[in-house]
Amino acid sequence: MPDFLARIDESTERTSALEADLANPEISRQPGRYQKLAKELARLRPVVETGAAYRAALLQITESEIMASDDDAEIADLARSELEELKATKASLEKKLRELLIPRDPNDDRNAIFEIRAGTGGEEASLFAADLFRMYSRYAENLGWKIEVLSQSATDAGGFKEVIAMIEGEEVFSRFKYERGVHRVQRVPTTESQGRIHTSTVTVAVMPEAEEVDIEIDPADLRIDVMRAGGPGGQSVNTTDSAVRITHGPTGLVVQCQDEKSQHKNKAKAMKVLRSRLYELEEERLAAERSEARRAQVGTGERSEKIRTYNFPQNRVTDHRAGITLHKLDHVMEGELAELLDAVATHLASEIEFS
Repeated sequence: MPDFLARIDESTERTSALEADLANPEISRQPGRYQKLAKELARLRPVVETGAAYRAALLQITESEIMASDDDAEIADLARSELEELKATKASLEKKLRELLIPRDPNDDRNAIFEIRAGTGGEEASLFAADLFRMYSRYAENLGWKIEVLSQSATDAGGFKEVIAMIEGEEVFSRFKYERGVHRVQRVPTTESQGRIHTSTVTVAVMPEAEEVDIEIDPADLRIDVMRAGGPGGQSVNTTDSAVRITHGPTGLVVQCQDEKSQHKNKAKAMKVLRSRLYELEEERLAAERSEARRAQVGTGERSEKIRTYNFPQNRVTDHRAGITLHKLDHVMEGELAELLDAVATHLASEIEFS
């Protein structure tokens, strides 16, 4: 059985220590540290509260098991009836504790950079890339988060070959990090006269925003090219050399940005994306040292490497990791993602091994 009690004890002790620290006038005069400790306390309190209920359930189960062996048949029957309810309560509390005790990712508090790219499926894949971007944007807007497009490559039909955006808010990366992978769509394209269903894919990458203090970039390692920005179909967007392409020599990473009319703004956006990509490369390198079984984030974009399927004819969305199917795809595409995201988090929590 998972050792929940030890985890609950650790959380209770840490909560007491945090409450003492936050009551210290010296710490209250350090806004940055105070806020960090307050956030940790807010995360631990649900563990302590659920843990107290879990301990109470265990005690009641023990008492009911004793009473179930009572010589008085009426008392024994009543105890057995209560025992079933208590075991159900215990299972529910264990499920909640698993979720609450998911190991904390040090990047959870960060903003997130989304890279959404059309995969297999031509124009239909590009259109679905735009649909996914709109879905994530609506979800973020409903939470009061800020969305900033850093780079985009649009198609004449209104889709995206690629769109890169920053989403800023409270613990954005923790909410979106499980969205990375291949998203498969099944629907009838508007150009399909025979009504046949087409299957296309879009790849989604989600990276934590990297701060300048996280990644030091030697200017000598950068090649910066400026050029005129171009739009869909090669049309000219402006007549000045405002587009910026940055190549990082040591890694070969290339980032291009042309959304702003200002060359300086485009360079700043490109550097933001480059810094986050380099940060993720370092994170992957460290993860590879810890585990040779690390898998690539989005694979090759082939139809078989899917994490989720969006079936429009059946108004169905299926997350293949969590094993959940919702028959309200229309609502999901409007940004109602909470149920899906929660299901994935719960699934991951159920696979955690406790020592």
